Formats: sequence, structure tokens, C-alpha cells
Amino acid sequence: MTQLKKLGWYLLLLAIGYVFLFPLLFMLVSSLKPEQEIFADLYSIRAILPVGELSLENYRQVFAKSDVLLYFRNSVLITSATVVLGLFVNSLLAFTLSRMEWSGRKYVLSAVIALMIIPLEAIVVPLLLLVSKLPTIGWEQGVMVLKSSWLNTLEVQILPFVANSFFIFLFYQFFRDIPKDFDEAAELDGATPFQIYRHIIVPMSGPVFATVAILHFLLMWNQYIWPIMAVQGEDARPVMPGIQIFFGRQVGWGEIMAYASFVTLPVLAVFLAFQKMFVRSLAGAGIKG
Repeated sequence: MTQLKKLGWYLLLLAIGYVFLFPLLFMLVSSLKPEQEIFADLYSIRAILPVGELSLENYRQVFAKSDVLLYFRNSVLITSATVVLGLFVNSLLAFTLSRMEWSGRKYVLSAVIALMIIPLEAIVVPLLLLVSKLPTIGWEQGVMVLKSSWLNTLEVQILPFVANSFFIFLFYQFFRDIPKDFDEAAELDGATPFQIYRHIIVPMSGPVFATVAILHFLLMWNQYIWPIMAVQGEDARPVMPGIQIFFGRQVGWGEIMAYASFVTLPVLAVFLAFQKMFVRSLAGAGIKG
């Protein structure tokens, strides 16, 4: 009976795994097929099998019809800058909330928690109006100029998303559980609050830093709504909105699948490479599923 029960659990897990893997397999296989074959195999097991007339033509069309390498570079710059700045800003604010005593600290913490329930869609229009009035420095024909708006720039996709209330709260939860005896011992040796943060708290908080870095990376790489609204030109466009190029009167589904595969595979590769660290960081940061 125990063996049958175990077999049943394995079959259930395989079925669940198939449900989650099916869209990914379908996307990858369809990116190698001509459009007529995609629809011909749609209702059979061949939809997720690399069989039939396979080629890289859809990928060639992706590179011919869009500047996908530019979009990819922009996404790497935006994501990297936001994650690095976010780790510093969010952890530093969480440090002041969890390790230091100052007037109004509880009210700021309450505001951070309250902000966690507000979705981006609720503030996207006021945020767009704000950044459209902010000046910035740009380049035109190799000359530095002062522009009157953040729109169509990389910074409009970076700076509004550096601070994140959810990530601040994750850092706060982790920092709060570190014994304050370390702080007191460092203060007796003449350490400043920033030195305590840099030399004591940060080295002891590897799991939560890894957690926030991975989650922030996924959040920024998958940005779609905000870039569509804040970026109209090609120069600062990231990869996700770039898929709009392939939607027209004649939709090329093979090309769409190829583009989606191209922008998904790097994320999948990063996740698989750091899978063990991701699982350990989630457990270490105290996030329960």
C-alpha cells in the first residue's frame, strides 16, 4: 500500500510538472516550425515534440525585423542597475528601521507596509505625469544636452523602481532577527552606524540579499506596462515591449514564439544555474510558500 501511495504521488507530481512545462515546451518547439505546421500540430502531442519541418527561419526573421540585440542590451542595463541600486537603498532603509532608534520610525514602517498593497497600475498615470516634467541630461549627436523630460530614457525605467516596499520589508524581517549584541559591541569599539551596516549586518545577511536580488531581477526583466507608457522610441526600449513589433494585420506566430524564446532562455539559464542558491536563499530569508 505504501508503494502504491508513493507511485500515486509521483504520478501526480509528473502531471503537475507537465502542466507547468507544457507552455514552455510548446513555445520552444513552435519557434522552430513554420506557421502552418504550428496550427496543424496544435491538438496533438506533436505540438511539444521537435518533429516535422524544423529550421531557424523564425529566428532570422526576428533579427531582421527588430533590433532585438539593442533591446536585450537595454534590459541588461536596466535590470543590473536597478538590482544593484535596489540592494543598497532597500537594505539601508531596512537597517535604519530595524537597528536604529529614531523619532517616527514606527510611522515610516507602517507606511512601508501600507505601500505593499498598492499595485503599479494604481499609480502609473501620476508617476508618468511626474517623470514627464523632470529634467535630465542626455546626448544628441555626441553633445551633452539638458532635456525637459525623463521620457524615452533608461533612467525612467530604473530610478522609479529602485526602492520597493516589499523588498524593504524582507530586509527588515531578516535584520530584526540578528542579535543587537553585535551592534553594541561594535559601538563600544567606535564603529559608526554605516560601519555596522557594512561590516556586520551585510556579511551576515547573504540569504536575504540573494533572495531580493533574484526577485528584483525577475521583476525588472519582465517589465511591460511601464516601458510601453514611458518609452516610445527604439533607443531605450527593453526586450518585453519589443514583441509588439510582430503583432500586426498578419501575425507571425512562429516569429512571436522565436522572440519569446530568445528573451526567456537567458532568464531560464540564470535560474537553472542558481537554482540551489535560490532555494537556500528563500529558506534563509524565512519566506514560506
